[in-house]
Amino acid sequence: MKILYISFFAVLIAAFGISCTRTEPQISFGFIKLVLYQGEETPQEHFSFFIIPSDDDGFENLDELYLYHDKEQLRWRIKNDEWIRHTHDGREWIGTRSITTNEGSLPRGVFRAVLVNKGGESTERNITYDGSARYPFPELEITRGEYTVKSEWPVNNLVCYDNSGNHVGTFRLQTLTGSTSQLRLPSSARTAALWAEDEANFCSAFTDVVPLN
Repeated sequence: MKILYISFFAVLIAAFGISCTRTEPQISFGFIKLVLYQGEETPQEHFSFFIIPSDDDGFENLDELYLYHDKEQLRWRIKNDEWIRHTHDGREWIGTRSITTNEGSLPRGVFRAVLVNKGGESTERNITYDGSARYPFPELEITRGEYTVKSEWPVNNLVCYDNSGNHVGTFRLQTLTGSTSQLRLPSSARTAALWAEDEANFCSAFTDVVPLN
C-alpha cells in the first residue's frame, strides 16, 4: 500500500505540474484591411485579416484563428493548415485574405479575433475597421506593349503572373501610361493586374488580369 500511495502521489504531482505550465496564446497586434476585387457589376469586398501571435509552447502549437462580428452574428474560422504565414520586419504573422460574405458586402465596426492553441487555451483581441474606398475602382488596359491606367488611388502597382498563374513580381508604377518594356518585367511574365493602394485608409483594389502582349 505504501508503494501504491507513493506512485499515486507522484502521478498527481506530475499531472498538477503539467496543468500549471499550460498557458494561453497571445495576440500582440492585429489588423483588418479592405480589398476590392473587380466584379461583373460592382467590386467585391474581401477583408485581409492578420495578427501577430505567440505561444509559450511554440508557433506550431497554434491551432485555430477566428474572426467574429458579434453585432451581425458572423464568424469566420481559419485552421492552421489554411492560414497564410509570413515574416515581416522579424515578426511572424498569420491570417487570411479571404474574409467574405455571401451578400458580397462586409460589416464595419468592432471585430473580435480569437486565437486557440492545440491545448484548447485561447485569447482574444478587438479590432475595429470602419474604412471604405475613397476612390473609384481603377482600370487597367494593355495594348501592343503600352499600358494605360485610370486611377485616382495614391499608389498603383502592376502585379505580374506567368503562364501558370504564379506571381513573378510586383512593380510600382511611377506614371499612369507608358511602355511595359520600360518596366523591365521578368521574361516569364504573361499577364498582369493593377493593384491600387490607399495605405492610410487600409484599403486596396485589384483589377482582373489582362495579357501583357
